[in-house]
Amino acid sequence: MNERLDLLKSDPFLGLAGRLVPGGHVLAVRVYYEDTDFTGIVYHANYLKFMERARTDHLRLIGVSQSELFGQALEEAPGFAFVVRSMSIDFQRPARFDDVLEIHTSPIEVAGASITLLQRVMRGSELLVEGKVKVAFVAQGRARRIPDALRAAMKAAKAEGTPAPAEGTPVQAPTAT
Repeated sequence: MNERLDLLKSDPFLGLAGRLVPGGHVLAVRVYYEDTDFTGIVYHANYLKFMERARTDHLRLIGVSQSELFGQALEEAPGFAFVVRSMSIDFQRPARFDDVLEIHTSPIEVAGASITLLQRVMRGSELLVEGKVKVAFVAQGRARRIPDALRAAMKAAKAEGTPAPAEGTPVQAPTAT
């Protein structure tokens, strides 16, 4: 895993992956015209895309190479897939064209065959959307144990940070340093 972290540090575009924070990950996203409906408000399904990007970049920054993970998974469980098992979303306020949003991702639970994450879409200190996502690992139509490399990385990332805030708890915007 340390070799992977060294490779990540040499990535000239790593800054695009957001940043690790106590308790998880934050990814900044600007709202473009293509993300909005005809009223200039973010189309609801695009929040799911923002959240997916944040989950992917969270893995990237904790040193999990998805291509390596897929290779390991193929050995451990042929015919594998990661699937969103469940998702609950609370849309509280709209985002608009040209807003800069931050998607906060915090692991809640790393279980045998699934990982549960809390994701919040923020505009400054204002909570816009909150989602709880359970991602499962399946092979040949059945739930399978998450590959050891991913399990270890997620548990280490969760242990390094502070506990994820409870659902519905306001999140403080990061202060500039």
